[in-house]
Amino acid sequence: MSVITREEVAHLARLSRLALADEELDHFAAQLDQIVGAVARVAEVATADIPPSSHALPLENVFRPDEVRPSLTPDQALSGAPAVEDDRFRVPRILGEEA
Repeated sequence: MSVITREEVAHLARLSRLALADEELDHFAAQLDQIVGAVARVAEVATADIPPSSHALPLENVFRPDEVRPSLTPDQALSGAPAVEDDRFRVPRILGEEA
């Protein structure tokens, strides 16, 4: 397993423009070393007999087919609206644009 040094963490901090205290350098060095080790263990998994895939589960279309069905008439849809104009809901202007 590789060992991430505090100098390497300080170098990364400088590149990232982060100001780290001495205690933080030691703390992050240990954490980064654990992360690098975990990634190395994942790379060791035998995957030669596993085909590449983009998802763990097969994808299926979950949408229903587009079908014409009965719906409300414009008068029924607008019957409960507080304000109507030209068969549309009338709402307050919010952008201050001229009509």
